[in-house]
Amino acid sequence: MSTERLLLSDKYKAFLHCGAPVEFLEGTTAAGKTTVGLFKFMLKVAESPKKLHILAADDTGAAEKNIINKDLGILDDFGVLVEYKGNGSGEYKMPHLIFHTTGGDKIIFVVGYGNRRKWKDALGGQYGCLYIDEINTADIDFVREAAMRCDYLMATLNTDDPNLAVYQEYINHSRPLPEWEVETPKEIRDELKEEPKPGWVHWFFSFAHNLGLPAEKLERIIRNTPKGTKIWKNKIEGLRGKATGLIFPNFDRKKHVVTAAWVRQQVETGAFRFKKFSAGLDTSYSSRSPDTIAMVFQGITTDRRLIVLDEKVYNNADLDKPLAPSDTAQKFTAFLDRNQAEWGLAKDVFVDSADQATITELRKYKRLHGCIYNFLDAYKALSIIDRIKLQLGWIQQGCYLVVDTCAGHLGELDRYSWQEDKDAPEDKNDHTINASQYGWIPYRALIGFEEEKRK
Repeated sequence: MSTERLLLSDKYKAFLHCGAPVEFLEGTTAAGKTTVGLFKFMLKVAESPKKLHILAADDTGAAEKNIINKDLGILDDFGVLVEYKGNGSGEYKMPHLIFHTTGGDKIIFVVGYGNRRKWKDALGGQYGCLYIDEINTADIDFVREAAMRCDYLMATLNTDDPNLAVYQEYINHSRPLPEWEVETPKEIRDELKEEPKPGWVHWFFSFAHNLGLPAEKLERIIRNTPKGTKIWKNKIEGLRGKATGLIFPNFDRKKHVVTAAWVRQQVETGAFRFKKFSAGLDTSYSSRSPDTIAMVFQGITTDRRLIVLDEKVYNNADLDKPLAPSDTAQKFTAFLDRNQAEWGLAKDVFVDSADQATITELRKYKRLHGCIYNFLDAYKALSIIDRIKLQLGWIQQGCYLVVDTCAGHLGELDRYSWQEDKDAPEDKNDHTINASQYGWIPYRALIGFEEEKRK
């Protein structure tokens, strides 16, 4: 064993002593997650009363290179205590490790989750410990099948598209330990919102926790990663979000997200004032899909900035009693009333013109209750591509800001992507984006700066 070379921060020491049944290790690149995680996994295997265990990676070649044979990998750490049988041996024909422990020999099957036929053949019965390398890239069916068969689960992951099923079904059910919660970025803490499962722990590790990372290597990693790109966000900051294909890659939470208190302060001090308030409503009433009813309230300042001030998002799939158009009419009016009291009056508001049922209900509500709002059909003659071009320009100019409580809108800005096989946006992760666009399209001439005026 080479434990004297395994330099441990206080957080990694706490991780090694943690007795959780399920642990997810998320964070930046080169944070030491795999190195320390493997060491703990092997200790858990040694402690387990079961003989059979699973170590999973994309394929056996990746497992051999990145887990078994690497510096401070399994063979390096445990030396003569471990034998690797890449072609199988004796009773077990698939690749496996034999771990000689005081409790007898343990068998750790090496499984590639990238080949469905092979992993389906490999799974059967119950296992003690399960390690999944880069679970964010794993076949979700493999995760489901394997996770239900183990006593202890450890998984590493590099931050990825938070829309992946593995986040909703597994990772977001875990929570940081209270003493380490502050070290988990707020953006990730906000994502860990699924019903917590007893004992499931989320660990966030960064460069700061990898005491064995040479300073020159860290400097090289940072120098060779383009700042401001999504790969910088994923690998260097350890934040979730698709690395490629994003429609708004220039949206930066550090630059473009503000607090409601900051906005009020700017108004109170006269730093800016609002010229126009507007609101948009995008609707879908499916109870079998993630389709969403999205309400967005926003203000346009005299210095040509658009600020998304508030949102309200409903998903019929999450509701015991799905919303009907008549329900939406009441909820949208209440949303507008609340923001009128908080910020100001948006007299003209814009509703998805494809949803005439909701528009009819809104106008009926106005007749019956005499509300002050004009419910207008959204103007869709401006193409989606032209809307995107405008929004990209405003973001670049610092003229598109979002209040930090608008979690749905921020999440969509991080996920809204181009189709892989077509130069068109995907038809998802766009409900609050559509609602925002409906609200600003009629007033787009009041936002941002034309090129010739900026010269």
